[in-house]
Amino acid sequence: MDIDAYLDRLGVARPAAPDLATLRHLQERHLSAVPFENLSSHLGEPVELDEDALFAKIVHRRRGGFCYELNGLFIALLRALGYDASLHAAQVFHADGTLGPPLDHAAIVVSLAEDWLVDVGFGRFARHPLRLSAVDGQPDPEGDFLVLDAPHGDLDVLLDGKPQYRLERRPRPLADFIPMAWWQTTSPESHFTRSLTCSRPTSQGRVTLSGDKLIETVDGVRNELRLPSSKAIRAAYRVYFGMTLTHLPVPPGGSPLTDGVRQPDTALM
Repeated sequence: MDIDAYLDRLGVARPAAPDLATLRHLQERHLSAVPFENLSSHLGEPVELDEDALFAKIVHRRRGGFCYELNGLFIALLRALGYDASLHAAQVFHADGTLGPPLDHAAIVVSLAEDWLVDVGFGRFARHPLRLSAVDGQPDPEGDFLVLDAPHGDLDVLLDGKPQYRLERRPRPLADFIPMAWWQTTSPESHFTRSLTCSRPTSQGRVTLSGDKLIETVDGVRNELRLPSSKAIRAAYRVYFGMTLTHLPVPPGGSPLTDGVRQPDTALM
């Protein structure tokens, strides 16, 4: 682990001690600097849950990733900095309240004087660590979080009253997530292959790029802009996410983009 290169990616100086204040700052900076994105599924890139491969993608190539990648590498940094951190599986709640499959998500638990949930790979989620033993709501810039006991010793994490995911208390190695990561990035049933997103929080809200649609939320006001060309889309990836792409991902069911304007959908036929 090249700690200094990773911290430079986050825009953070080497911390003096592995304490809660530093953990909070690292989480905030990681969320701000490293986008949540699933471009690999639409660029023909394999997703490798290996520390060297993740470091090359996220630090050297300045890309983002999804939960297994982002939390899988971030936990390596935390451990290198002296934190007692473990990786945990979670089942994500669907909109109808049902649970997704096991190992659907990976999150981090950091043990200090007590256990804290740290997650830089869930898209919109807490910007600060969440106390797992708290019985009351925990205010965060993204909303009010609540941690509740669930069956079999698991924990349910809620945002503004809506269940987000059910967290296992059993720690797991990153390798346990390899089969589910493969399914998430290859199956036509996965929402990662059926959608295209690149997103990160900002000081005033959030910015998301999905195909040629740029969405900015500023102080609760959502604005959408349809980008007219591949040049404009590449510029948006560079300006908003610090990513330079050699070619653009193809949106699911969409059409490729030339260096000029969007081609008709029949170009795929």
